[in-house]
Amino acid sequence: MAKLSDKEILELAKLAELELTSEELQKIPGELNSILDYVAILDKVDVKNLEPTYQVTGLNNVQRDDLKIDYKLNKEIMMSDLPDKAEDQIKVKRMIA
Repeated sequence: MAKLSDKEILELAKLAELELTSEELQKIPGELNSILDYVAILDKVDVKNLEPTYQVTGLNNVQRDDLKIDYKLNKEIMMSDLPDKAEDQIKVKRMIA
């Protein structure tokens, strides 16, 4: 069974950018160590003959071929109807604040 020391827990909190109260520092070691105990149990499970499970819903992705469709539109005509443009690009309002 893996047990984390107080020093290791403080280092993990620092890496996760967590500020722990003294009450949390008393509670967390037991919780983390019980999680590690459970992971150790799972680590002992024999999974050599199991197939990977990629999804469990039974749904399949629907895909189609990309087709180029010629709508017979002229770029200059399309650009002429725009409210605002810069050179050959469509100008829009700023999207990021």
